[in-house]
Amino acid sequence: MRESVQAEVMMSFLVSEELSFRIPVELRYEASDPYAVRLTFHLPGDAPVTWAFGRELLIDGVGRPCGEGDVHIAPAGSETLGEVLIRLQVGGDQALFRSSAPPLVAFLDRTDKLVPLGQEGALADFDAHLDEALDRILAEEQSAG
Repeated sequence: MRESVQAEVMMSFLVSEELSFRIPVELRYEASDPYAVRLTFHLPGDAPVTWAFGRELLIDGVGRPCGEGDVHIAPAGSETLGEVLIRLQVGGDQALFRSSAPPLVAFLDRTDKLVPLGQEGALADFDAHLDEALDRILAEEQSAG
């Protein structure tokens, strides 16, 4: 059984109303973390930046504005399956990306074939993931202190 789904999508990084440029973005979904999708942004001159957020947020955001906190996703206009805006925010800093919707929908369709929406709980081992995360956080705190 395949354990992950990957795709590369070209997105526009909207720096301002006058300035944008196209960048490759790697989309990744892993059966071992069935609720999340990861987007790795390859910005020129910088190390790649990866954001992880709920797969369901991306699914919903293709069709309607959604998201709270650091990630907001919404259709860019009224056109069905036109373009999608993805806004990522850390503190007062934010980045805005625009993507064509069909490649996102195709990626999400492939994730659904790997782990059907609603079936994530059958694969997720939250106790193991929680233990791993806590161990990693404790190790980082001990090495920093």
